[in-house]
Amino acid sequence: MSREMFVRLEEKKVIADCAAAAVSISTIERIPSGGVRLVLNSSFGAHQMRQKFKSHLITEAVTRERIRPRKPSW
Repeated sequence: MSREMFVRLEEKKVIADCAAAAVSISTIERIPSGGVRLVLNSSFGAHQMRQKFKSHLITEAVTRERIRPRKPSW
């Protein structure tokens, strides 16, 4: 099972819900179309949070923001 999921909620809400369920977050990043990309540390935690965020999961293709610059800085 994948530890990654895309959730259509605000970042603060996702972090608070994960903390309340005692599930640790590996990575969280905003996505341009709204919502967040969430990667959890364990597949068990991912299963728990998928159940919690069931109605807020994004199932269509998602475009993430570019993190690295297109040109090197030197």
